[in-house]
Amino acid sequence: MDDIIDEKKMGKEKAKSLSVAEQARETEWTLPSFVQQLFNGNVHWEHLLPFAQQDEADKKIGDEFLLRLEPFLKENLDPDLIDQTGDITEEQLKGLADLGLFGIKIPKKYGGLGMSKFNYNRIVGMVASHCASTAVYLSAHQSIGVPQPLLLFGTEEQKQKYLPRFAKGEISAFALTEPNVGSDPAQMSTIATPIDGGESYLINGEKLWCTNGTRADVLIVMAQTPPKVVNGKERKQITAFIVEKTMPGFEILHRCSFMGLHGIQNGLLKFTDVKVPKENIIWGLGKGLKLALTTLNTGRLTIPAAATAVGRVCLKVSKDWSNERCQWGSKIGEHEAVASKLSFMASNLFTMDSVNQFTSIAADKGNMDIRLEAAIAKLYCTEASWTIADETVQIRGGRGYESSPSLKARGELGIPAERILRDARINTIIEGTSEIMRLFISREAMDDHVRRITMILSPKRSLVQRFISVIKSTFHYALWYPKQWIYITRLGHSSLDPTLKKHLKYVDKTSHKLARNLFHVMAIYQQGLEKKQQVLFRLVDIGMYLFTMATTCANAQRLMEEDPEGEGLKAKNLADLYCREAKKKIKARFTYLFDKDDKFSYKIAQEVLDGNYDWMENDIILPY
Repeated sequence: MDDIIDEKKMGKEKAKSLSVAEQARETEWTLPSFVQQLFNGNVHWEHLLPFAQQDEADKKIGDEFLLRLEPFLKENLDPDLIDQTGDITEEQLKGLADLGLFGIKIPKKYGGLGMSKFNYNRIVGMVASHCASTAVYLSAHQSIGVPQPLLLFGTEEQKQKYLPRFAKGEISAFALTEPNVGSDPAQMSTIATPIDGGESYLINGEKLWCTNGTRADVLIVMAQTPPKVVNGKERKQITAFIVEKTMPGFEILHRCSFMGLHGIQNGLLKFTDVKVPKENIIWGLGKGLKLALTTLNTGRLTIPAAATAVGRVCLKVSKDWSNERCQWGSKIGEHEAVASKLSFMASNLFTMDSVNQFTSIAADKGNMDIRLEAAIAKLYCTEASWTIADETVQIRGGRGYESSPSLKARGELGIPAERILRDARINTIIEGTSEIMRLFISREAMDDHVRRITMILSPKRSLVQRFISVIKSTFHYALWYPKQWIYITRLGHSSLDPTLKKHLKYVDKTSHKLARNLFHVMAIYQQGLEKKQQVLFRLVDIGMYLFTMATTCANAQRLMEEDPEGEGLKAKNLADLYCREAKKKIKARFTYLFDKDDKFSYKIAQEVLDGNYDWMENDIILPY
């Protein structure tokens, strides 16, 4: 796609940003992806049915560790105190390190626990259910911090030098975002200049919102290195460097304070002629952004896992209060308004858990490309968990809005509903906002179509090559497109529960409708599609709901086979409710896919930006 980006149609800066992003993408699908094929109207049920479970031996390892972790957290970490003071003490960090929590996924040969990704997510989930700030410490350190990129792309020398240090408790961070440009790599201003004949680099620039940054011992810093010229065009190079806080020129300018997560160490960092040896480059020159995106594919799975664990806390709190609190002569849980909130929580939590299980096991097995599955897990679980946290505050009423220390001070149970809400809000922003996730998913979902268009339109290919691509694409779509209207379901499994099978058949059928609509949208808008984000987002949401429906039903089917009259039956009911609600949302998005009001809404927004509605801003005092 980089070959056909038109600067005249979209503007130089936008084209530049899109080009840099395209260069950093994983361009091949060497492993199967359930979701990628779902968007193409080709659901491969063998990747989902039967629903995979955590290996019993691995589960035992996780169970035993959680039994040790729970009392440590209760005895040594007071989440209310951390929230009030904004500090996790050195003693507490040492206790976490002694348990091995800073090296959960680091292999044993480097001093780590060598845990699976499934158990890692279980562990961080338990920590998050107790103290979200502490969970972020651990997650920022080893989901996207230095250990994960080292495990994926580091040399053996780099691994031997740094991984044992992390396993013992040294803290790492990941520095990408900048004060003036956010995470747009095309505008990155941090520069790494080669010196000493390329043996070292001098890093200059600033990084913002670097989680763990004010306390980190070692960081990955993304910086521009000298550009390359490819086919006559200058191509920006972004490189990942390992930087230690002891290197001269590293400076902490500010520790940021946020709405929630008061205990995290997040800040503004400055690099002034920080000299870094070339041995500290991870993977290679110009591979920094691709490293970041690849790391996030599995690294971002920790967020939905933590969000799900916190959601379980919310369900427990809401259930107990709904049984205890009486209003107008009956328990509030017996009122339909509250009951609907409880059923939403329960059904969505089962779906969140199903999605987490599927993605975590796939990540451990390494037999699937889960870039789309991980993105949907992050998108869906964080948005659902925010709603669950918000509804928990609503169910608790005034006590939901009152802080835990205040409740305790007047003799009530210190349930931290308001802290949970504050801490949960960041999840739809961090490691890819919901908007960025939808754009990422839409780009990857269209990859097969984009690849074919690129082969036809690329000026770098000869006329003969482009003509051959036209012929190939014509034959491809002559076969593919009719299959999106007339098809035979690939869903076998005659042993499926009838209720669940009905929903899975709907997923199969609707995937074809999604695929042809995605094709229609590309054909209609072509290069102008990047401006039609509302349309793209509706298509992404449809794919998200189809994937979550599929995983939910597959997990419920597994439980039905194990315990058809007990837990399995309850799971089937939760899956049934979730799917019923998801179908309504899918129907609405198809109905308003090409909503004529989108254009009018955009027009109003531009008028707001132009100051046409400034008269609505009277009689106020600005907070800045």
